[in-house]
Amino acid sequence: MKSSTRKIWAATVAGILVAGIGIASNPAVAAARKTTINFFTFTAVPDHMKDLQAMVAAFEKKNPTIHVNIQSASYAEYFTKLKTRVAGNQTPDTFELNYENFVTYASAGTLLNLNTASARDHSFKKTAYYGKAYDVFAQGGKQYGVPSSFSTVVLFYNKDLFKAAGVATPNSSWDWSDEAAAAAQLKAKLPEGTYADFQPTQFWEFYKVLGQAGGQFLSADKKSATFNKQPGINALNWLIGKTTAGYTPTKAQMGTLGDDAMFKAGKLAMYHSGIWLFDSFKAVPFGWDIAVEPGGVTPGNHFFANAVVASAKTKYPYAAWKWAQFMTSDPAAVKIRLAAAWEIPAVSDKKALSGYLSKTPPANRAAVFEALKNPIVPPVIRQQNEMQDSVNSWLEKALSGSVSVTEALNSAAKDVNAILAKE
Repeated sequence: MKSSTRKIWAATVAGILVAGIGIASNPAVAAARKTTINFFTFTAVPDHMKDLQAMVAAFEKKNPTIHVNIQSASYAEYFTKLKTRVAGNQTPDTFELNYENFVTYASAGTLLNLNTASARDHSFKKTAYYGKAYDVFAQGGKQYGVPSSFSTVVLFYNKDLFKAAGVATPNSSWDWSDEAAAAAQLKAKLPEGTYADFQPTQFWEFYKVLGQAGGQFLSADKKSATFNKQPGINALNWLIGKTTAGYTPTKAQMGTLGDDAMFKAGKLAMYHSGIWLFDSFKAVPFGWDIAVEPGGVTPGNHFFANAVVASAKTKYPYAAWKWAQFMTSDPAAVKIRLAAAWEIPAVSDKKALSGYLSKTPPANRAAVFEALKNPIVPPVIRQQNEMQDSVNSWLEKALSGSVSVTEALNSAAKDVNAILAKE
């Protein structure tokens, strides 16, 4: 190589090296090289936007090549705006869905199958999520979401009423027969106007109790109702039987009091309701605790959940996965969520959950997570409200005694089949 040629080549290489050093040391250029993904949220609005920003900051510190751009809408507007964005080919890279909407979007092919990204991520362990919470957001072997938060229904009980009646308090081994036996004993000892049990006869309780009875609400292909078979008959008899036996008060007996107000007033010994009521019961003048709801032929518990999902059209599937996984299960995100009382993460890390589990009342907060072992999710179709209204109307007729349990379920199934035919 000639001397002049060597000088030109050396100068060129030096220039490239200097330019490279300049790019690496220039924050503006480095920022421009980051992958930016959008995250659309409704659960953070309006009270937890600062908490979400703290999560993003923790994520970006751990993943410096990814920037998360937060977008938000209130619950009232969120799903309308999301539908518009999807239709306009402007689906966010990552976003939140409750279970009911998750089913719709997953079935429509809108969501990214996360299996490829999660398999690439050697730090990921499915066991980071509690029980079957992770599996709920899969369809056909494909994982379309990760659970970010959940709620469930438990059996509240008034410890003072149980003690006064000399009845053993509920525990996780109870089934329907144990609950019925306790209710009968309590009814015999409780004062007038105080009731042994409260579990309403309505759609949301029926599909759960149906699952506990070993039944399914819809066929596997969602083309026909199956809740009018023997498990459904057993389930509805179980619910209605509580009222006819005098364990659960009628609407007339409740008067102007809501069910939660009745529990606060010490007028319910057992009460099936949601964990969102914990704080409202903190100041009641009696001792209370919770247990996992008793099952029938099998255990089963409500699972109301939100998930973080990704768009099937995102340009950055791995970055989307990393954010979804971090927000839903990373210890830093869990700590922020619990400290802010921003719902409950569906994680299995007892150390991360220690602050929540040690908080009282109730003393048995472990029951909240025990309920995740056997989640029962709501049946979901496109015409959801129409289905719920129809089923509820027939359940009310059965409760009033104007039609038999079998007639009510057969009529409700006929209505639901007609709705499904229009899907």
